[in-house]
Amino acid sequence: MEAKKEIKIEDKRSNLTLENRRKLSLTGVVEVISFNDSQIMLNTNLGSMTIKGEGLRMNKLDVQNGEVIIIGMINSCVYSTAEIKKDNESIFAKLFK
Repeated sequence: MEAKKEIKIEDKRSNLTLENRRKLSLTGVVEVISFNDSQIMLNTNLGSMTIKGEGLRMNKLDVQNGEVIIIGMINSCVYSTAEIKKDNESIFAKLFK
């Protein structure tokens, strides 16, 4: 029987590089939850992250390798420990409420 290995936060890799508040490079991204030109929400190895700014767009998105590059005016990057859940309700269900 194989013993489960407990993964500690120190074992998880994630890097955040901000260049001149205009280019944000992230590694350790698990999934992108939502995005628009003023806010991007995603789950990382170290918890959920919300990025706020102006004119935000994803220049590179490689979720398979956990890499994201965001271009625009970055105003804030906030981690939280709770994982953000996707809204499973379909667009048609939202339209016909």
